[in-house]
Amino acid sequence: MIEPINQISGNIVDVVERKVFPGTIEMSHGRISRIIAEKEIYPTYIIPGFIDAHIHIESSMLTPTEFARVAVIHGTVGAVCDPHEIANVMGIDGIRYMMADGDSVPFKFFWGASSCVPATSFETAGARIDADQVEALLKMDKVKCLSEMMNFPGVLGNDPEVMAKIDLAKLYKKVIDGHAPGLRGKEVEKYISSGISTDHECVSKSEALEKIRFGMKIQIREGSAAKNLDALIPIAKEHADCCMFCSDDKHPDDLTAGHINKMVQRAINYGVDIIDVLRIASLNPIRHYGLDVGLLHVGDPADFLVIDNPKDLTILKTFINGGLVAKNGKTLIKESSKRIVNNFNIQEKRVHDFALKNKAGKINIIEAVDGQLITKRLFDKPKIVDNYIVSDPERDILKITVINRYKDTQPSIGFIRNFGLKKGAIASSVAHDSHNIVSVGVDDKDICRAVNIIIKNKGGISAVCGDTEKVLPLPIAGIMSDLSYKEVSKGYTELDKFAKELGSRLRAPFMTLSFMALLVIPEIKLSDKGLFDVSKFVFIDLFTSP
Repeated sequence: MIEPINQISGNIVDVVERKVFPGTIEMSHGRISRIIAEKEIYPTYIIPGFIDAHIHIESSMLTPTEFARVAVIHGTVGAVCDPHEIANVMGIDGIRYMMADGDSVPFKFFWGASSCVPATSFETAGARIDADQVEALLKMDKVKCLSEMMNFPGVLGNDPEVMAKIDLAKLYKKVIDGHAPGLRGKEVEKYISSGISTDHECVSKSEALEKIRFGMKIQIREGSAAKNLDALIPIAKEHADCCMFCSDDKHPDDLTAGHINKMVQRAINYGVDIIDVLRIASLNPIRHYGLDVGLLHVGDPADFLVIDNPKDLTILKTFINGGLVAKNGKTLIKESSKRIVNNFNIQEKRVHDFALKNKAGKINIIEAVDGQLITKRLFDKPKIVDNYIVSDPERDILKITVINRYKDTQPSIGFIRNFGLKKGAIASSVAHDSHNIVSVGVDDKDICRAVNIIIKNKGGISAVCGDTEKVLPLPIAGIMSDLSYKEVSKGYTELDKFAKELGSRLRAPFMTLSFMALLVIPEIKLSDKGLFDVSKFVFIDLFTSP
């Protein structure tokens, strides 16, 4: 039990009224009861706590309780969470698991009703959430939005089920989050006119400004794989009221190093007005989603941070509902046991399952883009050995496979560039959004080993080479650990380092790997059912020319 305090003094930063003044905040029953303005200048500042406006907690590989324990250290007091990762594995029961786990800690978790489970019909997921289940979620007070509407072709084509979910969000007066990478012109205008209010997929200033012009709010994203702050932060100088900060997907090592606080620091260093930056990090998402999070006004929940100064932004203390939850870089939220739930139903694979016979001609190759979720489509000659197509480390054309983890089927095979492995293989059951197993490697034997380690553990990330096998088990839905955030961060860091020792040049090889099966991000991806052209939304043959 975290004990609340009764009062605190400092230089109070009122982002609503855009003013800073010395004073004392008095609190009662977790809310601010009185604010006394004073003349004395204090050595510390009191600012609103930070909000992550869009995140998939599961991507941290942590349960909500563990996520909260580390996030409060960095000044995050609340998050708008889309639980569609676990929803794709376990359906609405998975969402309820996340909510129940999050309720056990003093952190302000708010949830979205996952709109696209499965994300597409072109992959195998573990569950489906229909309009009736979406309605059941939207009725809940903790559910603040219809989560990212990834099926933008369905919106543009007035798909009945898609539009039914959008209409339900409007009926229950819940905002609708978007997901429209690269959508421009009349198409994005129609998409936004359907009632979709945000987008976290912008990669350029021009794209963001166009969406703002049509009425959208832009969630500036800085995750582990997709990093868009540098490209998008210039819009905050003129359109701060239309911006929020989000991480979308954050791996455990990055989360341990920092969260929204790092975005705030960089935005201030870029030259954006400090008050505007703090509004982006707190006021804007609180108002947009209608969150019960305080902004340092009488009657508000006592949610705030004590920092040294706005320039250095060292977070000294984090308070939620008047209770001290973090102090001087240490969490005060206690670790708790985790309940194990899962949906993992396949047998181990054999090496010859990954063999691919040659056909005449060139092949389609996925080109991964470091720091982005998008890929490019290449067309080149494959390496042939004994009439089989194999990985070609010298040209960095490696075999990639996606394996259905919900039932035994033949692995799907493709080829990818930019992973850079010179030996061994890596694999993961964190594979957005259906979370089948995805693996990249230099030969079939190592790919099979890496995949089978995941199957044995019923989830995890792995890397193999020679006599070395490394794994971080993820027994909760095959995507989250039951360990503490420090243990998960350590295990992930070791695997990340090992993948780079195998030759990967990517900043976050496992995070990039996890998006290579995501069929709603252009240009081409691989699902458990085959190679997929996202631009045309159709399957393509490995040997089909562009």
